[in-house]
Order: sequence, then C-alpha cells, then structure tokens
Amino acid sequence: MFNLTPNKIGTLLKTQYSNMMEYRVEIALWAISGVIPFFMLNIWTNNGLNESLNISNIMLSRYFLSAFFVRQFSVVWVVFTFEEDALLGRISPYLIQPIHPFFRYFAQHIAEQITRFPFALIIAIFFFIFNPESLWFPSIGTIFISLISTFFSFLIQFLIQSIIACFCFWTEKASSFEKLIFIPTLFLSGLLAPVESFPEFVKSWVYFTPFPYLIDFPARILSENNVNIFSGLCVQIIWIILFFIIFIKVWSQGSKKFTAMGL
Repeated sequence: MFNLTPNKIGTLLKTQYSNMMEYRVEIALWAISGVIPFFMLNIWTNNGLNESLNISNIMLSRYFLSAFFVRQFSVVWVVFTFEEDALLGRISPYLIQPIHPFFRYFAQHIAEQITRFPFALIIAIFFFIFNPESLWFPSIGTIFISLISTFFSFLIQFLIQSIIACFCFWTEKASSFEKLIFIPTLFLSGLLAPVESFPEFVKSWVYFTPFPYLIDFPARILSENNVNIFSGLCVQIIWIILFFIIFIKVWSQGSKKFTAMGL
C-alpha cells in the first residue's frame, strides 16, 4: 500500500493538479478567506498591544504576513473529504488499489497548494502596497528553512486529521472530532497572536503541545524573529513520527472493520 514509484507520484500529482485547476476560482476564494492574520494585525496595532511586548509595528506586520503564508500552505481538510468518500462508498475501490488511499488525499493537498500560490502572492503584494514599510526580503537560507518548517507543519496537521478521519470506520461524523481540535489550534497556534505574547503560565506548557509548531514557529522563522530553529525542527519531527505511528495503528484497526459497498 505504501509502494510508490516516481512515475506513480508524478502521475498522481498531475492528475490532482488538473482537478484543482478546475476549481481555481474557488481556491482563490479560499486564499482570500485566510486573511485572519491581517485582521489580527489591525487589532494589535490599533490598540497598541504590541508595545507591552516591545515588538515594533514592522516586526508585527512581518509576523502576521508570515503567519498568513504558513496558514495558506498548511491548511488541511482531509477529514471532510474522507468522511464524504466513506459515506458514499468511494473508499471501497481505493482499498484495492496498489496505492494507500491517503496518498491520494495527500496529492490533492499538494496540488491545491500549488494552485493557491499565485493568489497568496497577489494578496501579499497588496499587503506591501498598503504597508510599504513592512517590505523585506528574507535570505535564501531563511526561505528554505521556513519552507521546510511549513511543510512539517502541514504534515503534522495532515496526520492529525488523517487520524481523526479514520474514526469514520466507527462513526459517520468523524468531522465532529475535528471541531474539537480546531478551537485549541486557532488560539494556541499563533494564528491570532504570537505565542510569545501569551501569559507565562500558558507558555510554560503550550510548547509541550504541537500547536505552536503549526503557525508560530514557521512564521517566526520566515519573519526573522528570534527563534531556536534546530530545537523547533526537532520537535516538529518528533510530532510527525508520533502521529504517523498512531495513524498506522488506527488505520490498521479501522480498515479491518470497513464493510461499506462501493457505488
């Protein structure tokens, strides 16, 4: 099921990219809908909240723009797609194919990110037009490391949702569990505020969870804020390995009891 060759990967990505191009207008709307960091930037700067943290408006602008980019290329919806496919019986033919079904969903996400990139870039250009003082050019090394960290963030979220998606083997509403994860993700990931702005008693335990490594850590790298890159990447890798092991276990148990008929 995990036997993939370069030809299979290339064909799968090309197919999914072609499918995503058919929905490029919808993807553009998705990109626009991800401007929450810009609203939060407006709230922070207009109320002078950054002054208590000794963060300049420029660095705060760069952070939230970076958070916007990280969010654009790490958003995951696999639990909803898998739930629909399970309810409609489309999972049955996927199970007999020589490729693990979740590679199909993984390729869908990568293809969607490629399609989304031009729209995210256009939004960033408009951001710099209205905030020219925030314009900066990260070094090649910074961009490379931030891309790796963003991809790790995507993998963590993809594995979390894949684990939840496997609950479809036991219940018809696995997406309900995803909503329980959404709340802490929204507030603890750094999407609404930099994690460094959290109270000390929150920071004392939040870094032991995967949430700060979903948005805050990659965004701090890209915006060139002070951050321990090596330890952060190591923590991301640990979470990826842990969630992958859990996913394999849950998938193995769930797929054995799947009895739905295909359409």
